[in-house]
Amino acid sequence: MASTAKTRSLERFDHSQGPRNIGPDAGPSVDLGSVGVRFMAWSEETGGGFSLIEHPIPPRTLVAPVHKHSREDEYSYVIQGRMGALLGEDTVYAEVGDFVFKPREQWHTFWNPDDEPCRILEIISPGGFEHFFDEFAARLAAPDFAPPELAVLGARYGLEFDPESIGRLCAEHGLTHPFLEMARG
Repeated sequence: MASTAKTRSLERFDHSQGPRNIGPDAGPSVDLGSVGVRFMAWSEETGGGFSLIEHPIPPRTLVAPVHKHSREDEYSYVIQGRMGALLGEDTVYAEVGDFVFKPREQWHTFWNPDDEPCRILEIISPGGFEHFFDEFAARLAAPDFAPPELAVLGARYGLEFDPESIGRLCAEHGLTHPFLEMARG
């Protein structure tokens, strides 16, 4: 899967370009196995203030290992299904219409705890971190990809991971994650 940012011309969006309407299935997207990413507003288009993505999360799937960002805050708004999240030491469940704040420097992760699809809108502020997903998708598609590469890529974006958390969280919440399958295979 090619990197979407490399194939797009990104520039600040303003009124001179006419109206902009992104339909429910429009916009470039990538599949990271544990979560989809539909790019709706890139940081270059918002003057760097934020980016907006949609995350469709498959049933009973952990999105990522426990991690923390040093540069940005994330805001998750549930638009379909239900989202579970570990925020520091607290586990929360968010329903449709709920808004969950994941501040920088807080260890966190999130998942779909149910057998039905979950979709969230994710505001990332300031913008720029959306490029991590784009780069990760390109690496994930490479035949020589190995999960430890995630830490190297994450470090470039001020992101720390706790890879050991994947097995524990999957067992605790009845979830799956693609890295578990890679470890077994």
